[in-house]
Amino acid sequence: MFKKIAATSLLVIISTSSFAGQKICTPIGGMAMPTFSPQADGSVRITAALIGSVSAASGTITAQRETKSGLEMDLNHYFLNNTGGSFHTVDHAELTAVPGKSGNFMIEINYSIEKESTTGTFKGYEGNFKSYGLVDLNNMEGLVRYSGEICKL
Repeated sequence: MFKKIAATSLLVIISTSSFAGQKICTPIGGMAMPTFSPQADGSVRITAALIGSVSAASGTITAQRETKSGLEMDLNHYFLNNTGGSFHTVDHAELTAVPGKSGNFMIEINYSIEKESTTGTFKGYEGNFKSYGLVDLNNMEGLVRYSGEICKL
């Protein structure tokens, strides 16, 4: 009897420890409608209502450069969901000018989660995700689709 209990206990310990080190991944995706707001200090604030994995975002354009095809931007964002989770990202965006539509750009953004910034239901998650869409800098608005997968140990 003792041998059966010991063997069962050992199996439980081994099984539990193998699950403890497993990577847990979750898809992230949805749509965002950003609004760009120039600030008194010259920076541009981004706010957006989102549908999907996150429900709100706020960000800042930290640097902007002209390129042959349009613009390149460095950004950061704070994302929140409706279950108490949040995270901060450091991002890079490529904006390609739409021919014949001054101030309109196709946009592609790569987001990198700062692991130490994660809270609540996003605690411990890390990784990258992306978005693409259109922005109208004349009217300071846009529409983007974001997607990817984030993971934690």
